[in-house]
Amino acid sequence: MCAVWNGTVPAEAERTVVEGNHHFPPELLYGEWFTDSRARSLCFRKGVARYHTVSVGGRTLVNGAWYHPHPSPLARRIRGHVAFPGPGVAVEAAVTREGR
Repeated sequence: MCAVWNGTVPAEAERTVVEGNHHFPPELLYGEWFTDSRARSLCFRKGVARYHTVSVGGRTLVNGAWYHPHPSPLARRIRGHVAFPGPGVAVEAAVTREGR
């Protein structure tokens, strides 16, 4: 799986954890494009989510990625994994390094 935004691949993995969205292992993100955000949200099933802003090629997607540092026991498999909610970052089945 790979995440694509602004013609670039900020994350890719052979396997993701699917819990509503594809969640990428944090070590497989290209960290130079992610900065911590102060935003938080609460999911009844997963717990508190924290966000990253994604900046690639001069464009910024505020709160474009989220993760659950301490998920509920029901969602423990996604601990620390990063997903891309909403519009903006496309998650595709083909793994590519194009644009990297």
